[in-house]
Amino acid sequence: MVHVTGRGGEDVQSDGERALGGLLEAMHLAGMEDLPPLANEHARTAGFSHAVLYATDLQQQLLVPLPGQRDAAGRPLESLRIDGTMPGRAFRAVTIVRARSPHDERTPMVWLPLLDGTERIGVLGLGVPHDGKLAETRAKDLASLVALMVISKRPHSDSFARLVRARPLALSAEVLWNLLPPGTFANDDVVISAALEPAYEMGGDAFDYALDGQTLHLSIFDAMGHDASAGLTATIAMAACRNNRRHGVELAGLGDAIDAAIREQFSGRFATGILAELDLGSGQLTWVNRGHHPPLVLRDGHLVASLGSVPDPPMGFGLNVSTGPLHYQLEPGDRLLFYTDGVIEAQSPDGELFGLERFIDFVVRREADGMSAPETLRRLIQAILAHQRGRLQDDATVVTVEWQTRRRFQLVL
Repeated sequence: MVHVTGRGGEDVQSDGERALGGLLEAMHLAGMEDLPPLANEHARTAGFSHAVLYATDLQQQLLVPLPGQRDAAGRPLESLRIDGTMPGRAFRAVTIVRARSPHDERTPMVWLPLLDGTERIGVLGLGVPHDGKLAETRAKDLASLVALMVISKRPHSDSFARLVRARPLALSAEVLWNLLPPGTFANDDVVISAALEPAYEMGGDAFDYALDGQTLHLSIFDAMGHDASAGLTATIAMAACRNNRRHGVELAGLGDAIDAAIREQFSGRFATGILAELDLGSGQLTWVNRGHHPPLVLRDGHLVASLGSVPDPPMGFGLNVSTGPLHYQLEPGDRLLFYTDGVIEAQSPDGELFGLERFIDFVVRREADGMSAPETLRRLIQAILAHQRGRLQDDATVVTVEWQTRRRFQLVL
């Protein structure tokens, strides 16, 4: 932030400070529909010719303009592809991109990702009459504040919910999307990314994570079936896990608590899952496998461990058989992969499975390319969809956890 000192020694606000201060004051009583004109107004105060806001759709294939915005000819803005466009590059690479406006070739633009922590929610485009370090600093400050505004208005905005949907959600998807944590989280110790499909009809898959001091709680669930009942089973599993965990139930007892909750609500329903804890100080992973695919460990671009074991029964059967918690020591930089069977069992029209080997190879290759974990999973989901010609036969969910990798998610200048 730049401060200017007047002749009498008093502080005088810069244009950038006035823009941010005015935008911050206006946001308290603004709705989602007010954000584009507010951003545009205060961007002009900061020295930019105009501002445009785009949000990503549920499948992270498109950048969708917030309502009410128009191009230089007065036409409503159109959606942009995330792949193959300059605004999409800002989103994909989490970087500032300089380019011409896609709607007016005469206008120089900077495009910046809109981030909630490390969750990518869209992009901000700013017309830049005069480029330079000061303009770049002001652009980043504006993008940070605009992202905060979008996040604060999103939970209670039906117009935003409709905006980011290419088609209506199934009932089970409506329930689960409102319970899932953000698809990306990072701090100095860990990077978490998750992705799931089909975004509009997902039924029985769910994931969860939460921090408790130096402990990271992780879970992934795959409930029986692909209908609303499967979605409700996964919802009960996730809620029972959270509720009992927050009441101090230790990892060994969580699976039994979830088992009891499913049996209480449903007859004949069950869910597989992994319930895990990661000590962020030591890298010690502890987990319970309830009939699920084993977690995988990648190190330096190679699969070094499949954390297989004799799994406990799925949750919902009431079978009191337990091998107890399992343990594995991670090394700094290790990446954990949790997944459901819809990933490796995705089948092409001619019967070819996507397979475990292809799954691991895809993640390893993107990691070798220096791609961030969120972008790797976005592309993985697109590859799985393409393998099945755009429609999955089963839910596919992936969660990656990188321990002590501080280089993976940075804003590149």
